Amino acid sequence: MRKFKRIRDLREDKDISQAQIAECLGITQRAYSRYENADSMMPLDLLLQIADLHGVSLDYLLERTDIPDLYPHKKV
Repeated sequence: MRKFKRIRDLREDKDISQAQIAECLGITQRAYSRYENADSMMPLDLLLQIADLHGVSLDYLLERTDIPDLYPHKKV
């Protein structure tokens, strides 16, 4: 498993603690820490909630794109 670098970066950029994110997700801080550090596999539903909390796409969280927008617009 690999660490979720962007999840940590987004959280830290907003000065949000792991405990605060965990509370929003309805899990413990310890569980959140294990997911963020890739010590445990993060369930898809939590990954979706984190993307929604930060207003970014799953592809951005998973480092499949560098575009954080949910629906990037094509330039004409």
